[in-house]
Order: sequence, then structure tokens, then C-alpha cells
Amino acid sequence: MGTFDWDLDSGRMFLDTTALEVLDLRPGEFTGTPAGLRVRLAPGEEARLDARVAQALKAGRTHYGAYVRSRDRDGAPGWTHVQGRILRDPHGRPYRVIGILRDAVHDPGEPGAAGERDEGRRRMTGVIERTTAILAHARTVNDVTDVLKDPEALGHLGAVSVMLGVVDGGRIHLVAEGQLGAYVPETEYTRIDAPLPMSEAVRTLLPVYLGSREEFQRRYPELWPYIEPLAVRSGVYLPLIAQGRPVGALGLLYTREGDFDAEERNVLMALGSGIAQSLQRAILFEQEHDLAEGLQKAMLPRRIPEVAGALIAVRYRAARMGRDIGGDWYDVVPLGGGRVGVMIGDVEGHDTDAAAVMGQLRIALRAYIAEGHTPGAAMARASAFLRDLETERFATCVYADIDLTSGMARLVRAGHIDPVVRRGDGSCHRVQVAGGLPLGLPAREPGEPGAEGPGAPGGSGASGGAGTGYPVTSLELHPGDTLLLCTDGLTERPGGDPDTGMRELMDAVRDGPADVEELADVLCDLVGDSGGGDDMALLLLRRRGTPLPRGGGPLRHRLTPGDPDAPAMARHLIRAAAAAWGAWDQADEIELAADELMTNALVHTDGVGGVSMRLTPEGRIRIEVEDTSSALPRRREADDWAVSGRGLMLVDRLADAWGVEPRGGGKCVWCEFAVHSPGVPEAGHSEAGHSEAGLPGALPDPGLPGTGLPQAGHAGPVLPEAGPPDPALSSGEPGGAERARGPAGLPGAGG
Repeated sequence: MGTFDWDLDSGRMFLDTTALEVLDLRPGEFTGTPAGLRVRLAPGEEARLDARVAQALKAGRTHYGAYVRSRDRDGAPGWTHVQGRILRDPHGRPYRVIGILRDAVHDPGEPGAAGERDEGRRRMTGVIERTTAILAHARTVNDVTDVLKDPEALGHLGAVSVMLGVVDGGRIHLVAEGQLGAYVPETEYTRIDAPLPMSEAVRTLLPVYLGSREEFQRRYPELWPYIEPLAVRSGVYLPLIAQGRPVGALGLLYTREGDFDAEERNVLMALGSGIAQSLQRAILFEQEHDLAEGLQKAMLPRRIPEVAGALIAVRYRAARMGRDIGGDWYDVVPLGGGRVGVMIGDVEGHDTDAAAVMGQLRIALRAYIAEGHTPGAAMARASAFLRDLETERFATCVYADIDLTSGMARLVRAGHIDPVVRRGDGSCHRVQVAGGLPLGLPAREPGEPGAEGPGAPGGSGASGGAGTGYPVTSLELHPGDTLLLCTDGLTERPGGDPDTGMRELMDAVRDGPADVEELADVLCDLVGDSGGGDDMALLLLRRRGTPLPRGGGPLRHRLTPGDPDAPAMARHLIRAAAAAWGAWDQADEIELAADELMTNALVHTDGVGGVSMRLTPEGRIRIEVEDTSSALPRRREADDWAVSGRGLMLVDRLADAWGVEPRGGGKCVWCEFAVHSPGVPEAGHSEAGHSEAGLPGALPDPGLPGTGLPQAGHAGPVLPEAGPPDPALSSGEPGGAERARGPAGLPGAGG
């Protein structure tokens, strides 16, 4: 039995003669430092002894003891027992260790070795239990790698670096490498048949153990240049096998030197099995998530169109629980004539089925809107469509049809949260929109308790939608006002009061920036990490601060079959309006084209129709003739003696543009004329289309007394009252009056 004296401040250590004999060291061979003991300790024992001493120093203990494997000058194995007493100053700082060394090779049953084995067994078992418990919550590959890269986990494993490779086809993708700063770009992707330890473990499905640096260099020369500069003396590479096939490999690097005994190998294999199961679950989850996310992106609009007169921003954020997908959606539908439709909705559920139903419902509602159905009718048809899908799911939705020229908006709501409006002065309020049932639920009979109808309270003018179950609420957006539509994922907080989320939303809208893109980002940040159970969709529409030219009209006139005076009155009004809007020199062409469209509607369709005329903000006169037939007009080639068939040919020649649009109950055939700069007006015409300053701009009202037509809403002189319709314009022939006034010199004929 020998003694030692270790000065912790200087690092010097003294061994007496007996202690040198226990370690089989000659006086000149010992360097006087703890590192000088390394030559007589088995690989890995120095690190274990250092850890035992450090633990005693940190814990404030006064004694420690350990059995370590040693070897004599000839390499024969043995056991040495070390006991030390820690001396501390009055402040508790350790400054000196004194103790004894003795030969323990003859201790009965190697009690020290058994204690060390029991302690190591408990430590490794604890590592497996803790790692398995943590990995049970891992959902993605990143979650798995974060657990393995945690320094605490590395300390429990006894490793200084952990590498995780995932099998990707015929390659191994290195997705994590912890500590040591040993990331090597060249080894990020390696082939399974490469001469590397991780590839060999995957290829053979057997672990690879490396007990020394020499073994690293001898067995894997291609890896040695990356290992050589590191303080690595041993390592193990474990295949990660799930359901009989390799999903990856785990590499552990150690600073100790020496082989791994049977117990260590068993523990490592058990650890690898748990990691393999977690990794496979994470890979399958990510594959399913990528598929669902791709499906959901395909179901949402690929882009948001630019709309003149408005700035629009949209956002979507997936849920942070479940499969990270859901049924929230938004859409923007340009409707022409300065109008735009915006919608937002939420299908029940958070799975791929919810995303698929969302896509079908969004496209169906968009189609109904594009067909020209009123907001209430479009919502009712979408609800019936969802019921016909038989998905047993319902959806909520808000739709707004906005005229950006006038600022008037018509809104319908199906069980959704109310929109929010931020005015140009920064104030904001919720819009109480009269609502109906969520989409997909059976419609309630009128008068049934809970049924909401056209008279439902809560809107700024609830109207329309009679018989649809979705009343329409009117709202005016002034230049600079912002309309906000969102789903409940923006206002709900896990475990919180829904009103709290709404108050936070209102405060953020009120205090947020005016720019819709910046405001959208601010609102998304409201959810932050607190959002969890629901996805979120957001749509912001800001009416531009500078209003567009208002145009004129619209003028509307009803066309009833069998009424001989209706076409004549319509022609008279159209001619007067054209003159009032500065197109008096084009009045013949406009009247002739309108007459052909009206004649087609009266002759070739059944039911009541109508004609409307307006001046667009772009300065074009637009005439629309609506009827209740879905049959599209056909342009025919008439021979010289045919009495019909030239109508659409005339419209095509006279108008600058024409076309057909679907309407909810039929179709609309329209044509447009660009208003030319007026010349010298003919005798008998007023200076229509000029402001008091004599410049084009503020157009006069073409309304006629006694007709009940709407006012155009423009300043300027009013046209004198026109005389009665010219009988020559009221011919009862199908083609209307036989005129030769147009520049084309062609008589009118029915289409």
C-alpha cells in the first residue's frame, strides 16, 4: 500500500516508493502529474477515474474511492484500489488531495469491480429510459436529432459526439452531428456501399465497434483524415432497424480508449432499437405531412389577382398540433366592372379529408359567384353542394361582393365570425353581419326557432337573399378603409377566453400599420407559439385612398315579351344617355348595337329580360342585355336575301368589344364602346359631358323625368327633357327600326 499527495492548484502529484511499486513504475518514469499514471491504467480508466474525482469535488464530499483496471510493465491486467481525502480551505475550496494506492487483484470476488459494473449498469439503464421517454414525444426527424444533439444526452451516453444518418434511397444522409465541431460537408451524403463505418452498419445490419485510433486508421482510411484532428479514441456505429429494414444509423464517438464489453454492447443495441422506432415514426409522419401539405397548397389559390382600386393581402398558417393541416381557405374573385368578391371559410377538421373538402367547396363557391349568382344564392348553393358530398362535415364562411367604384359591399355570413373594418382614421369595429347556418347543414324552414332570415338583426341594412336562408348585409367602404376577414384560428387561444383573442385582434388592427402586407404580418405574429389546435386564414382588403372615377349610371329598363313600347323606350333612353356621356357622335352605332342585342333576347329566348347601360370608370359605355336562357348566342353567316342572321355581325363590327357572361338565372350579352373625344356638337344638342369649366369630367345625369331611372350621381348641367319616342324607331318588326344612320350603312336586322 502506497500513498500519494496531489496539489490541485499546481497540478503536481507525489507518489511514495510503495505507490510506485503498486503501479510498477520506476522513479524516473513518473512525470509528477496525474497524466503520468496513464501508462499503467487500462484504456478508458483514466477518464472514469477523473469523472469520479470531479464528481466528489463538485458535490462537496471529503472522501472518494474507486477500483480501476491497471496493467503492469508486461501488459498483464490487474486491479488497483484508490482512496482519497479532499482538503478544503475555510471557504470550501478544494486545494489538496491525499490518499492511498493498493494492489486489489486479490480482493475476493472483485468487490470494487462489481460495484463499478453495478453503477455503470444503472447509469446506462437510466440513459435508455430517459432517451426513450423523450423520443416518445418526437414527431419529426428534427425532433429526434434535437434529442440526440442535446449536451445532457451526450453526457449521459458518455459520448462526446453523436451522428445520425437517415437512409435515403441508396444513400445515407447525415442529418445531425453533435459537439466537437466535426461537421464535414463531404460526408453529408454517402453511398451505402462506401467503405465507411456508418455505411457498413447499414449494409450488414450489424454494429461496428472501434476500440482505438489505430483501428479507425486501419479499417477506414477514408474516414481517418476527419478523425485524426479530433480527441476521439473509440467509437460505435449502430444500425437503426425498424420492421426488418434499415432506416438509418447512429454513430457515437468517445474520448476513452478500449473495447466495449458485452453489457455495454447490449445497452447500446437496446438504445439503437428505441431510436430506430422513433426515427421511423418521424419519417412516416413527415411523409404524410408533406403529402397533406402539398394537397392543401393545391387546394388554395395559386396566386391572388391584382384588383384595380384595392390592395389585398392574404395569409395562411398551419396548425401546430395534429397533422398541421386543416380546412381553412380564402379566395379572391374579380367580377369585372370595378367589382371584386372576397371570401374566407373553414371546413371542420384537421386532416387530409378536410383539405380535400375545402378545395371542392372553394371551387364550387367560386363557380357560383362567377356565374353571376347573388351573394345569398351563391352561399345557399354552396351549402347544398356540401350536403351532396355526404362528408358529414360542415363549414363556415363569409363572402363579400364589393363595388370598388362606389365602395358599397354586400356581405353574407354562414356561421362564421364577423368581419372587422378599420376606417381610414384608424378606428375599427366589428361588422354585425346577419347570418345563416353553417354550410352543409340542413336548411331550416321559415319560422322554425333559430332560423335566420332576411330580417335577421345585426347588419347595417340587412336585405336581399329572401328564400335562401342567407340574408345580405350592406356596408360602405370609404377610400382608405380596410376590411378584415379571418378564421377563428386567429382569435382562439389554448385554454383562454375567446373574447380575449378577439380583443387582442381588435387592438392589433387599431394600432397596426396601414399597409395591408405589414398589417397581415403583425396579425400573424399574434398567434405566435401560443397557437396550437387550429389553422388560420386571413384576408385583408384596403380600398385605395384615391377613389377611381365614378363613371355614370347604371340605367336599367325592363324588357317584357309582347310589349311593343319597351324596345322603343329603351332605344330612346340609350341614345339620350350616350349623348349625355359625351358620345353623341357615336349614338347611332350604340343605339343600333343595343337594338340588336335586345331583339335577340326578345326573339330567341323566353321570359323577361332587361337592358342596362353605364359609363365605366375607364370611360367606356357598356351595354348589357340579360335574359333567362342559358343558351349562348351563335354568330351566323347570312346570305344576301336572308332577313335575319346579321345581328351579332353588326355588334362585332360596331362595338369595340363584346362578349357573354353567365348570370345566376341565365346570361348577359354585353358590348362596349370607347367614348371618343367629342367634337363640335350638332344643333339641338346640349353641351353634355362637360363640366362648368368646359372640360370632360363631371358628366350630367341622363335620367328622364317620369321614367323612374336611377340618378347617375354627377354634377353638371342636366339634359333637357326629351320629346316622345320617334314612331319610326318603334317598328314592330323583329329587327327593330329599319335604319341607315350608322357609319356602316347597314340596315338593322334581328340576330
